[in-house]
Parts: sequence; structure tokens; C-alpha cells
Amino acid sequence: MFEGKRVMADPEKPPSREDIENRLRVLRAREEEDSGRGPEARGRPTGMAIGFRIGVELVAGVLVGVGIGWGLDSVFGTKPWLMVLFLLLGGAAGVMNVYRLMKGLDATIGLGAAQRRQSERSGNEPPGD
Repeated sequence: MFEGKRVMADPEKPPSREDIENRLRVLRAREEEDSGRGPEARGRPTGMAIGFRIGVELVAGVLVGVGIGWGLDSVFGTKPWLMVLFLLLGGAAGVMNVYRLMKGLDATIGLGAAQRRQSERSGNEPPGD
């Protein structure tokens, strides 16, 4: 019935592993770009992460202050006074940590990080350094 004719064409050569990896790399980069999860967005914390960090900074400062004050009170026998003093100092330390966080002095987020990103794009030195 099919005399002299080829029923099947020569099978195509399968793509090499490098070719497949290159195609995947291009497609993943395009997907990250389209979804906003590119390399620039990956390093920036979300609003929820910043909110949790602010809460942790405040609570940790107060708890550490109370712990130190309680320990010193039990050593020196000054029961509530050192705990109250270190409670206030711990709260102040927590507020300072939140201030540094928002100001960008901790090099992850805030104004300082935004200025560094902008200076990296333009090739200038960031202000204040």
C-alpha cells in the first residue's frame, strides 16, 4: 500500500540537555519578571514582614529589660525597682531599634537602603557614607 514511500520521517534529534536548561532559564526569568518576583523584588521584605519585625523588636526589648531587671533585683534585693528601671530601658531600646529599622541604619530596609539602591543604579556614593 505504501510501497516506496516513507511512512515515518526520520525521528528528530532530541534537544541537548544544555538546550533544555537554557530554555528553562529563559522561561523562569520571564515568569519572574511578569510576576514581579524578579531579583530586585526578592530581596525586599514585604509590609507584613516589616510589621512583624517591628513587633518583635519592641517585645524583645521589653522582655530583655524585664529579665535583666528581675535578675539584678534578685541579686541585690531591690525587688521591684531595677525591674521597673530596666523595663523602661528595654522599651526605649525597642523603640530605638524600630527607629533604626525605619531609618535604614540596619542596612536592610528603610531610607538608607533606598538611598543605597538608588546610588547603585546611578553609580554615585550614597549620602551619609
